[in-house]
Amino acid sequence: MVMEFIKFTIRWISSNLSIPFWIVGHVHLTINVFNDIHEIFASLGMNCIVFYGFWLEWKDKNKK
Repeated sequence: MVMEFIKFTIRWISSNLSIPFWIVGHVHLTINVFNDIHEIFASLGMNCIVFYGFWLEWKDKNKK
């Protein structure tokens, strides 16, 4: 039950927040230079969440 909720949350984040993550990330990259390790990990983490959500959707679509 908890794992299904986590998967649903990741899918929701990837489908609803992927464009804002990437837009904000690209704007941030043009303004700032990644000197802080926290910024690098935050960006990597957001992209991994979006990628995993897309992968889950693709996996479910191939089952049908």
